[in-house]
Amino acid sequence: RWHLANIPREIDVNTFRLTIRGRVNQSLSLSLHDLHTQFEQVEIAAVCQCGGNSRGFFQPRVPGGQWGNGAMGNANWKGIRLRDLLHRAGLSGDAVQVRFDGLDQPVAQGTADFRKSLTLDDALQEEVLVAHSMNGEALPMLNGFPLRLVAPGWYATYWVKMLNDIEVLNQADQNFWTKQAYRLPANACHCVNPGEALTDTVPIGKMPVRSFITNMEDGQAIPGGKPCTIKGIAFDQGYGIDRVLLSVDGGQEWQSARLGKDFGDFSFRPWEA
Repeated sequence: RWHLANIPREIDVNTFRLTIRGRVNQSLSLSLHDLHTQFEQVEIAAVCQCGGNSRGFFQPRVPGGQWGNGAMGNANWKGIRLRDLLHRAGLSGDAVQVRFDGLDQPVAQGTADFRKSLTLDDALQEEVLVAHSMNGEALPMLNGFPLRLVAPGWYATYWVKMLNDIEVLNQADQNFWTKQAYRLPANACHCVNPGEALTDTVPIGKMPVRSFITNMEDGQAIPGGKPCTIKGIAFDQGYGIDRVLLSVDGGQEWQSARLGKDFGDFSFRPWEA
């Protein structure tokens, strides 16, 4: 999904440029041809999950799209390591964060431009890509053509679409979408009681481990006394899934599920039991 409604409906691939600027030794303006030919091309399978996935189950209800569990996907992404681009530009000694901006723009006056930031250490991780392809084809327009940030293990709010500007900062990002939006209560459960005043917050960041049953609907009746295969997926922020346990009696007993093909530590891991 997109945060801002003013989305370009067409992109001229011949004139498009990705800019890298800010606290760098040399600002860069790279064409798509430059990105395809001057840098190593790498691939990674990774889950892209909305930070509001499963929001529709919150009690009490909260504002926003009432997502079930489906606000996520898993794909094979191909592109250039972000750190290769940053190293080409050269980082200043006082660089601390990297901010990303796309071509989408706000419609209503006063709406903040959608931008997100990673710390420099996180931005330099080898799995973080500026991707141009998804599942072997150019990024679809609604998935961020021609470029999007792919930050495996992080919620999708950081996966800026139609990426055209990368700015290296020498201080913590103060823009609305980083300092005020997409933040959680700064406590162990990331929660507050209804009506309780919110004091300190931390940015939403990497994804916790999750697992879903995918071949049965909620509330579906299963005939008793017959074998039944339950299938699902599991994923986390990049540690990798080593084991999935399933209980059908409320947690009194557990059985190990059979794990399917391993597509990498940042991907869905199929399982069945």
